[in-house]
Amino acid sequence: MLTLKGEHIYLRALEPEDLEFIHQIENDETIWEISNTITPYSKYLIKQYLENAYKDIYEVKQLRLVICNDADTAIGMIDLFDFDIKNKRAGIGILVKSETDRQKGYGKEALKLLIKYSFKHLDLHQLYCNISEENRASLNLFKNQGFEEIGLKKDWIYLNGSYKNEYLLQLINTNVH
Repeated sequence: MLTLKGEHIYLRALEPEDLEFIHQIENDETIWEISNTITPYSKYLIKQYLENAYKDIYEVKQLRLVICNDADTAIGMIDLFDFDIKNKRAGIGILVKSETDRQKGYGKEALKLLIKYSFKHLDLHQLYCNISEENRASLNLFKNQGFEEIGLKKDWIYLNGSYKNEYLLQLINTNVH
């Protein structure tokens, strides 16, 4: 699908071969804050998840895509979640796994592709994201793609004995037909 192919990366559906990659990501405690996770996932559970990954976004209310570079290597994931067809909106989250792959424009390109897909093919009216106040790189990434800060959720995330604030950002599809 050309909509999901960029200049340096492409987005693809999950495959059974992604088991180890997803297992590493889901069990990386350094990013649990981003995904609101507090427990590890077994390979068995992830395998079951992958076996059901073919299901339609309209049924499961989410879409997870793998971000791949020019060498066909999985470098991250990008998700639509809380898909709400009645109100034509969804949450969006992104992760580029390795520090060495960050700050190279891959996340920006993946985000652009998924925004285009969401508005053109899913006919969404808006996308939103939740980003920790301390995550300056993600805040800049989303703001540079037109997302606007619409609120600050104070003491929203409890981590390592203290509370953190989280921003809510929103992008409205202005190309409504």
